[in-house]
Amino acid sequence: MLPVESVETLSEVSLVSARRLPRFRPWYGAQVRLQLQPSLSSADYAYSHRLRVRFAETDAMGIVHHSRYLPYLEEARVEYLRHLGHPYTELRAEGVDYAVLEAFVQYRQPLRFDDVVHVHLRLGAATRATFQMAYLLTVDDDVRATAVTVHGCVTADGRPTRMPAWLLALSD
Repeated sequence: MLPVESVETLSEVSLVSARRLPRFRPWYGAQVRLQLQPSLSSADYAYSHRLRVRFAETDAMGIVHHSRYLPYLEEARVEYLRHLGHPYTELRAEGVDYAVLEAFVQYRQPLRFDDVVHVHLRLGAATRATFQMAYLLTVDDDVRATAVTVHGCVTADGRPTRMPAWLLALSD
């Protein structure tokens, strides 16, 4: 490697700097599990949850802050489980939790204060211990965002466990 004093061009500086930086590696061998492609058609979703954008969720321009989308997804997911006859409180009482392992949101058009948002969702692929959910967020049938979350089935102390049979039966 060249000593920094002998570097004469910008490209040589970049080369020297790059050699000093560690290589990027994913978190301790973590793998990306996202495989589900959300549909842009609300007819492709098994369930829809309605919510209204609150003023506190918006910025000074009246646009929903990007961090608020994940709670919208969670609210719809919890309501979906209740709709299926398996409220989240019941699952937790049985010692099962669904940890979010990955989340992806594609923002297509902004949500604004007082919009009535329909969060459409469907269960996608599932393994013995993980499942994916696809989401479509619409306002008056206009697509505002799509999303995918990946969940791991864990015990109360955070250890992986098998997915309940009823949930596996619902998957793609």
